[in-house]
Amino acid sequence: MEHVINGVAKFQNEVFPEKKAKFSELADGQSPEVLFITCADSRIDPNLVTQTEPGDLFICRNAGNVVPPHSSHTGGITASIEFAVAALGVSHIVICGHTDCGAMKGAIAPENLDTLPHVKEWLGHCRAATEVVRGRHGGELCKDHLDEVTRENVVQQLQHVRTHPSVASGIANGSIQLHGWVYNIGTGEVLCFDEATREFTAMSERYRTIFGEQLAAAEAAAAACDNKA
Repeated sequence: MEHVINGVAKFQNEVFPEKKAKFSELADGQSPEVLFITCADSRIDPNLVTQTEPGDLFICRNAGNVVPPHSSHTGGITASIEFAVAALGVSHIVICGHTDCGAMKGAIAPENLDTLPHVKEWLGHCRAATEVVRGRHGGELCKDHLDEVTRENVVQQLQHVRTHPSVASGIANGSIQLHGWVYNIGTGEVLCFDEATREFTAMSERYRTIFGEQLAAAEAAAAACDNKA
């Protein structure tokens, strides 16, 4: 805990003064462009992975990056989605899974969760993913299918988020786009779901135009440095 407290002190003494203007602007409100739904796993840092600043992402985290289908029951994720879309006006929703996900391990073997009844019930929202993968393997499902279940869970949660009225409305009028990602903790790679092919591909392929612009800018900067030298 000491390093956490030291971190707060460093933030207040070093980081905050450098970004004082930004925080002064944020003190009066927020207008994030992206609702980022990801796992509560301590190894995932959405702002680090996306290199974004405070105010850029409206972040929701839970075990398994789950989005319960819309119902009359009010829950934290449901309320947060509604607020992000209807009140803040986000235009993109990202659902991001990750490798070595403990929640997906639990979804594969729910019989191991008897001492964690709330976790077991929560992961019932992932059952469609496990059943889809089980069906692909002749009724068999085991830890070897973890990566496949992780990807399929992202696909199923994208289906769930579409059932929320504010999201459905935004998709219908073109004001909201959905994105399904899987982050690889060990390599830093991000795979993205392609609705057209129903496959996950490298982010550099899925968002080729953006990555092309970044590469061109990097090459131009390197050339400028070479010329100065």
